[in-house]
Amino acid sequence: MAGHVQDRWYKTEAGPNGKSVKVKSERYGTGMRYRARYVGPDGSEKSKSFPDGMKRVAEKWLSAIETDMTRGQYTDPKSIQITFREYAEKWLVSKTSSPMTRKELGRRLRLHVYPVLGSRPIGTFRPEHIRDLLAVLEEKPGVGPNYTRNIFADVQSVLSAAVDDTLLSRNPCSARTVRRPKPAPYLVVPWLPAQVFAVRSALPVRYRPMVDVGAGCGPRQGEIFGLAEDAVDFEGRTLRVVRQIKHVEGHPVFALPKGGKTREAPLPDHVAASLRAHMDVFKPVEVTLPWDTPEGPLVSFRLIFTAEQGGMVWRSNFNGKEWKPALAAAGLIPEADDHGKYESAREHGMHALRHFYASALLDAGENIKAVSEYMGHADPGLTLRVYAHLMPDSRERARRAIDTVFQRLFQEDHGPQTAQ
Repeated sequence: MAGHVQDRWYKTEAGPNGKSVKVKSERYGTGMRYRARYVGPDGSEKSKSFPDGMKRVAEKWLSAIETDMTRGQYTDPKSIQITFREYAEKWLVSKTSSPMTRKELGRRLRLHVYPVLGSRPIGTFRPEHIRDLLAVLEEKPGVGPNYTRNIFADVQSVLSAAVDDTLLSRNPCSARTVRRPKPAPYLVVPWLPAQVFAVRSALPVRYRPMVDVGAGCGPRQGEIFGLAEDAVDFEGRTLRVVRQIKHVEGHPVFALPKGGKTREAPLPDHVAASLRAHMDVFKPVEVTLPWDTPEGPLVSFRLIFTAEQGGMVWRSNFNGKEWKPALAAAGLIPEADDHGKYESAREHGMHALRHFYASALLDAGENIKAVSEYMGHADPGLTLRVYAHLMPDSRERARRAIDTVFQRLFQEDHGPQTAQ
């Protein structure tokens, strides 16, 4: 048995002849008589109390605990006392040290999950509850397939942690009857070279090299804004992507690139020349910001791209006052309305330069692993899922490769004996 049943109405004492005898305890006749006790997988003692006359029930309960442990299906009894929201809030703090990530995860849980599952005890989750959540999300205005996938992943992560903490025997999100939301079909349509250069020409002169860096090396917008002198190796013809400028609750901070990983990308000669010319005219400016969080230590870097006033480039100002007018001038979005407002243009943000970069490399025959490394993707599989449709047809390359081999063989003079 996993533990033992204690009778709290009696205690054992040494008798007159040295033998142990049972005598009534101070608790005799009051409260729960039996306490079933056992040591859980985490090494701590667990217990449950039962009234008089239910010793057999207590023993059966302990036996069931032992069976669950043997089968790997054990759950801590306190799991029915902790709600999903209570557990998720603790999980959120330990999930990541990034305030931005915590904020976004917490927002999704608060808006879309807690109203449906927040009050449910963590140990009572079943596949039907996940199916109910997905049904609610499917009918919810403004929640698309991709966003639903993110919410589902959040819930799955919370419940996976609950399984690890023995509050749940298995994750209901992994049940066969729970269908993981499928992403909305979307194919990246990269800009044509003419479109890249049209946008570049429409930007103010001080911002045009941003397009060269984005389209020629593939960094994200925040990584371009955070590009400093120390990240450009002209002699080694390498661009080091080592930091970004991101905004945490409206406050700009320096931070590591997305995913917390630095990387290097080849620096094409054209991009290097553009950066040299830019830095000759617009000298790098030292900018000081907190590191990673608004409360973080102050750090300073000499930024290559700065605003006209001399400080960092603010994303909102740049997107609204510089980027969108350039898109409109290039014919990618309509002109501003009578109030000076432009339409939303998510597919034509600066991220479009990364798509162009990836498409150009793949079209030139660069392998997917190298493209993934240059772009800072988590793994080549992500790069493949996003850009597979842009990869050139390999059949013609296969034909050329084999034809080249055969042509070389047939051009050699083997002689009739070798042919036989």
